[in-house]
Amino acid sequence: MKKLRLVHFQRKRRDGRNFSLEQIFEDVRSRISGRFDTKVWVAPVESNGLFRRLWIALAAVFQQGEINHVTGDINFATFFLRRKKTVLTLLDCAILARSRGIRRVLIWFFWFQLPIMRARIVTVLSDATRQSVLQNVRCPPERIRIVPVAISENFRPVRRPFNASRPRILQVGTAPNKNLENVVRSLAGLPCVLSIIGPLGSGMRELLEASAIEVESAEGLSEEALIQKYVDCDLLVFASTYEGFGMPILEANAVGRPVVTSNVTSMPEVAGDAACLVDPFDVDAIRQGINLIIKNPEYRKRLVSNGFANVKRFQADRIAVQYAEIYQEITSTRAA
Repeated sequence: MKKLRLVHFQRKRRDGRNFSLEQIFEDVRSRISGRFDTKVWVAPVESNGLFRRLWIALAAVFQQGEINHVTGDINFATFFLRRKKTVLTLLDCAILARSRGIRRVLIWFFWFQLPIMRARIVTVLSDATRQSVLQNVRCPPERIRIVPVAISENFRPVRRPFNASRPRILQVGTAPNKNLENVVRSLAGLPCVLSIIGPLGSGMRELLEASAIEVESAEGLSEEALIQKYVDCDLLVFASTYEGFGMPILEANAVGRPVVTSNVTSMPEVAGDAACLVDPFDVDAIRQGINLIIKNPEYRKRLVSNGFANVKRFQADRIAVQYAEIYQEITSTRAA
């Protein structure tokens, strides 16, 4: 029986950034290749400016398959695709929360409302994102499906004695929503090493120097190097103010490291009972969560054990099956 042609439409990656999305769907394709003839189309240019984005949307028209999936971050690529054959993945609605005035109206229409209208099924990574989409955009609820992110099988348990006297604390990400400033302030006077993954601006470097915290930083890491950062740390602090999902929570869970994360947006949903939840806007709350993990061995042990159980909810085979079922639905003759 002839396989249906599935095309994944992906953004053009920026140097040193934008790797996780590509890895997610590369894994999905490897697991469903027996059922579909899969192809990847990568945007010819980066998603910057009106004319480049129009170029991407027009170029996508000539790459269509029997199933089209715009996998995120180039939502506008749906504009000229066949609607009945198109799936759109929305990563989050953070840009709407940051925008005001006419800019927000334009983003709302061209980045969310019109792309959603041009897709038969919309997938999101968490229920928190689904609720955010329904609050901000006109879309029938039944057209939005939750398909979480699968944890890479390369993240595996690695035992390491916990250094309670001088813990190595891992911070993944330096974008504004990653809340690094509050994390740094929460560590004031605490003997530790703060390991940061992501580029540091001059303002953040000044704050780090003033904090007198021992800091190491890295960016543009391979997956192997990233995994080693988890292996080398004692705990992860992921006190973001907004996440569409929150992959570092699961990565730390899988390696066997306790986690402090936020009690907002998608993070409680992803973490379950496998993390210490704190208010990311309260520096004292972040500090209390970190201290609880450092000073309470039984609590640490429970979080690590819960983490191993938690990652089972996000196994790659389960996620691939969910996408395969959506693709099969797209091939039905019924219009949305």
